[in-house]
Amino acid sequence: MPDDQFPEDMPGQMIPQSSDLSGVLQPVETARGLPNAHYTDPDIYDEERKSVMFANWAGIGFAFDTPNAGDAMPVEFMGMPLLVVRDGDGGLGVFQNTCRHRGMILVEQKTNVRGTIRCPYHSWCYGLKGELRSTPHVGGPGQNLHENIKRNELGLTEIRSYVWRDIIYVNIDGTAAPFPDYAAGAMARMKDHDKPLYHGDGFSFEVKCNWKLAVENYCESYHLPWIHPGLNSYSRLEDHYHVKNDGAFAGQGTKVFQGMQGDNGEVFPDFNGLPEFWDKGAEYPVVFPNVMLGFQRDHFFTVLVLPQGPEKSIERVEIFYGFDPAERPDLDDLRAKNTAQWKSVLKEDLFVVEGMQRGRHAVHFDGGKFSPVMDNPTYDFHHWVAKQVEKGRTFGG
Repeated sequence: MPDDQFPEDMPGQMIPQSSDLSGVLQPVETARGLPNAHYTDPDIYDEERKSVMFANWAGIGFAFDTPNAGDAMPVEFMGMPLLVVRDGDGGLGVFQNTCRHRGMILVEQKTNVRGTIRCPYHSWCYGLKGELRSTPHVGGPGQNLHENIKRNELGLTEIRSYVWRDIIYVNIDGTAAPFPDYAAGAMARMKDHDKPLYHGDGFSFEVKCNWKLAVENYCESYHLPWIHPGLNSYSRLEDHYHVKNDGAFAGQGTKVFQGMQGDNGEVFPDFNGLPEFWDKGAEYPVVFPNVMLGFQRDHFFTVLVLPQGPEKSIERVEIFYGFDPAERPDLDDLRAKNTAQWKSVLKEDLFVVEGMQRGRHAVHFDGGKFSPVMDNPTYDFHHWVAKQVEKGRTFGG
């Protein structure tokens, strides 16, 4: 059957042959990677939007972006208009960024709404917890009420959200398990780092690749000798190990982390109360689908991979510390040095993920082969994505 034809073994759904996932769902010894179409095809990108991103807990931003009561930040996530709002009690909520009247976008840019979210179209107004407060002239000029406009039923559509390590996670379709269950493996693995965090610095990359390539590259240390020779000079390939979990979580770690040191011997304070393992250990797992983490004894970072289309992504990187940078100006230069180092290391990966993206247009590429020894976390990610897509095809109609 030509690739542009579709089997009809699923009533009501057309699955391209080029998206056959049976090879991906095999054991690592015999599995192939995800087919090319999962990196290039707009229809499959839209399918993964629903079954991978919207049906699970995806990272969209950071709580520090909205620190004050009334702060409102619009976020467009894979075409979905969202609004992050800090309420008067200090809580953080995520809503669909559309008025319940005619679907107008409520907030166009980050702002402080001073207690009321007002639709610019007909001035319907909402509180910081999403409740509909006023509907001017809805019953005619001067009549702000109407029996068919039930305000208690017309609040903003709330999106399930959860904040962990200052990362805002959302489950857009509302079907995922509660976040503490969904991310139980990651939360248990990183319980030692359940400490106060202070934001330090951040930067972003625009990358010409499908979001999954950024994630699967981050999962493994196999590429260190060739892509990160500087890092590999002190944290060698043989010093790394796999971080594996049967849920939505996998990655890699090292046994020989070296903390940053300034020209005059200054160092960052460690997070308080860490076990001895973290004196030299560091771990770099991914909470599937799109949150890449870095845990060290003296700082922590997050990379959100934000899809911008089948072949374009943004990597947003934010670095955190166990001390308030405002109280330690003596460490500003060291923070700048640390930020520059991570920016350099992560930038070294860009030509690789962009090269793999171009490679996914090779019509005879079959998804690739996994090393059963070196590629386990990347295989775990491919297998997890394939399971989510298959689940969507089975239950999504």
